[in-house]
Amino acid sequence: MQPLKLTAKEALSPRITRFRFEHPEGARLPLFSGGAHVMVEMQDGDILRRNAYSLISDPEDGSGYEIAVQREDQGRGGSLFMHEQAQPGMVMNIGNPVNLFGLNLMARKHLLIAGGVGITPFLAQIRELTRLGAAYELHYAVRERDELAALPLLPEGVHAHVSAEGSRLDLDALLSSQPLGTHLYVCASDRMITTVLDTAASLGWPRDALHSEEFLAPAPGEPFEVHCARSHRTLTVGAHESLLEALENAGIDAPWLCRGGACGQCETDVVACDGTIDHHDHWLEPEERDRKIMPCVSRFRGKLLTIDR
Repeated sequence: MQPLKLTAKEALSPRITRFRFEHPEGARLPLFSGGAHVMVEMQDGDILRRNAYSLISDPEDGSGYEIAVQREDQGRGGSLFMHEQAQPGMVMNIGNPVNLFGLNLMARKHLLIAGGVGITPFLAQIRELTRLGAAYELHYAVRERDELAALPLLPEGVHAHVSAEGSRLDLDALLSSQPLGTHLYVCASDRMITTVLDTAASLGWPRDALHSEEFLAPAPGEPFEVHCARSHRTLTVGAHESLLEALENAGIDAPWLCRGGACGQCETDVVACDGTIDHHDHWLEPEERDRKIMPCVSRFRGKLLTIDR
């Protein structure tokens, strides 16, 4: 993590705000590739929050990093902190860019599908594609027109779909008309991602041409106990606390990159399970779910969970 100064804060829509961070002494920041994200630390009273946000600025502009945050009043508090407490002049810890949603530059064409705030990683990707002269097509789907927050930041030629106005995205027609060698990228809600990928698979798209990203917020739930076998400690995970956060608060090492169930870094073996694991990740295969857990987003219901930490 590095301390960066929040230099600009701008509302893009009633719910989405853009934030710009720069080095306090004007130093250049590490460059990144389209689709990268950074981890933002927020000291919210006694609570240290860490949220991942896609970078929306130019990947080759090292003068600053920009993110866009959608306000979620019923969320865990990170987006509310950014909207209500983060103000220009503040210095906040920002992680180095990490890319789990990069472009496959061998593709003949890039088909980008965004749902709502899922447009954010594509803002940097289309800059990269434009610079490379690569063929791409971007579809931006929202429920209401005022949710098209990023439209002013996008070049001409973007296909906007507003369901309230009857211009819904026709997935079957879109996915069945792409040239061989096209790669598909989707960032949206879990439901939309599943629909897009299932439709593509049913039309015969190869699995290695399908790419998706969704950063999941840890779901709240009933408190539960977890025994850490290697550390010889038993912890209680709170209702609004993730298992990863409980491990960190107890000083037990658990690596991470995304904290959203997508990167696989915090994958942990389950030693014993007297109950049911509620898996919320996009990483584990179905056959792994009885012996592994992703502490960043998954929870447990039952008497006691024992993990290899």
